[in-house]
Amino acid sequence: MKILIIGVVVAAVAAAAWWFLQSRGRPVPEALRRGKPLPDFSAFDEEGNPVRSTELHGAPAVLLFVRGNWCPFCSSQVKNLTGHYKDIVDLGARLILVTPKPLETTRRVAEFFEVEFDFWLDDSLAVAKQLELLQPEGVPKSYYKEYGPDTVWPTAVVVDRNGTIVYVNLSKFIADRPDPKVLLEAIRGTL
Repeated sequence: MKILIIGVVVAAVAAAAWWFLQSRGRPVPEALRRGKPLPDFSAFDEEGNPVRSTELHGAPAVLLFVRGNWCPFCSSQVKNLTGHYKDIVDLGARLILVTPKPLETTRRVAEFFEVEFDFWLDDSLAVAKQLELLQPEGVPKSYYKEYGPDTVWPTAVVVDRNGTIVYVNLSKFIADRPDPKVLLEAIRGTL
């Protein structure tokens, strides 16, 4: 009986510790903390032209770091945002999806959703590494051939017109994504 009680207590403590660690999620990297300027980084737009984060100065922006269209949670997040895209641009903000997906895949996604999101490509994952958002071996093995093993951790960042971070959401779990209404409120708070 004592062994059973000890086993139950140990299991309960282990479950509580696991839940506590999972609920904390990943800490927001220092470079992406609220009140800091968005770090200067380079990527490529969907036409293959170089773009820089410093080009965002002058208007608020929402940057979503998404894993790829193979990720059902990323696809759902993008789909949910399509219903709020007009609200975001009507506030004078830009909506930018930063993704490690190949260029031709990104174009297909843009055409599928029929919206004018800006797609910035981080195919070498240099931005993900710079911002400490790299998720090693985060791609399912069945997609390694097309996407490689590593990807970006799902993250939403809102910056004001000066490039200062006003909101950041680093997903605690792969399925955890901010509600588009929260992003809209963050943008409204910059105006």
